[in-house]
Amino acid sequence: MSEARPRSARLVTAAAWLLLLVGLWLWGRELSILPGLPGTGDVSAAGVRLPPAHDPLPAVRPHRVDIPAIGVRAPVVERGLDQDLAIAPPPYDRPGVVGWYAGGTRPGAAGTALFVGHVDTTSDAAVFYDLSTLKPGQKVRVSRADGSLAEFTVEDVQVLQRDDFDAVQAYGERREGRAELRLITCGGTFDRVTASYSSNVVVSAYLTGTGP
Repeated sequence: MSEARPRSARLVTAAAWLLLLVGLWLWGRELSILPGLPGTGDVSAAGVRLPPAHDPLPAVRPHRVDIPAIGVRAPVVERGLDQDLAIAPPPYDRPGVVGWYAGGTRPGAAGTALFVGHVDTTSDAAVFYDLSTLKPGQKVRVSRADGSLAEFTVEDVQVLQRDDFDAVQAYGERREGRAELRLITCGGTFDRVTASYSSNVVVSAYLTGTGP
């Protein structure tokens, strides 16, 4: 009996994580609006010297994300899961904010923190419109509620086709024990019939520094 309860708890946690990964694959089908957005192919870290990982930080809620390379300086709002078990996207009338899955890891803590944002809405001000143009070595800075800063370095950028989607590859930990970050939006082409994009853009980054 002493081992049954921990094993059961692990199975429940694994099942919940699997449901979230499926939900993340579904996320974005209703993000719609305009076709012709950037984002095809993958960018790896080949030829780029990446810094060593920083030790994970205490778990603190995020409140802003800055991505200097693409001009993003956006507030972070907490999001949960909707009725389809997908991460609820940021409000459509606030295309300039980033959604953080508050049921998961807090950015800077060990594990994978998940940020989602619109690639397009009815305006041209969607926060992750240029997400697919990020390159390995560029920085993502997350300001946290205690005044601390968690600085992440982009490791790679993937554009994953939904017809052959590997959720674990997209959202699972790259290296156990690291503090990692995923920035997720839609990509590829927009199908007006199904009102969905053909791909997901997934930027993977890991903690490499801190600040006050």
